[in-house]
Amino acid sequence: MAAMRRLAPELLVTAKTQRWNPEEFLRTPVEAEITARDESNARTRLRQAAFPVTKTLEDFDVAASSIPTATFDYLASLEWVRAAENVCLIGPAGTGKSHMLVALGIAAVRAGHRVRYFTAAELVETLYRGLADNSVGRVIDTLLRNELIPVDELGFAPLDDTGAQLLFRFVAAAHERRSLGIGSHWPFESRGRFLPEHTTAVSMLDRLLHHCHTVVTDGDSYRMKQARANGGTRIKTN
Repeated sequence: MAAMRRLAPELLVTAKTQRWNPEEFLRTPVEAEITARDESNARTRLRQAAFPVTKTLEDFDVAASSIPTATFDYLASLEWVRAAENVCLIGPAGTGKSHMLVALGIAAVRAGHRVRYFTAAELVETLYRGLADNSVGRVIDTLLRNELIPVDELGFAPLDDTGAQLLFRFVAAAHERRSLGIGSHWPFESRGRFLPEHTTAVSMLDRLLHHCHTVVTDGDSYRMKQARANGGTRIKTN
């Protein structure tokens, strides 16, 4: 009980000086210990989530976004995580998808949920490694100890047949058990651009979209607007 040990000498002096009753003296270090453990657990969950950057919902500019305020508020409530539902953010680069995925993940960590962030390439690579020793099932079971798994950049690079089948196994195992957060440049109607055209892709998207809140983002890239605001210039082409 590190927090209680650290606070005990000071609390003893304060208790004597202010004549605390025994109940108050006992309650104060116990509450401090609980708070310290909660904070330590949150730091551990945040580290294990492996977010590439720190982005929060408080930093997200809802007014400048195409995401309706009511939708943003619902996503921020995390009710969909508790219901083991999915969120898919679809739209062009720079329209807030990655920010939202990371921010929702950080909000979930703060709310006490276990989270593990991946890009789609990282997730498929992790599943591929399980093929070497026939441990894909165990790898998926380990991943699904998390209550939310954000997967960004789906469709950034096309998947081969094996990659698509591995991703299907993961999505099928998560279906109605855990929440997935998906970020993609491509609408799922254009799945042929990043998934092989066969029943595996159809079955995967069927499960992914079964209990899913799909949010379409659009508009100018935030990064390009920020670059122009900072004095950046457009590249001229012939």
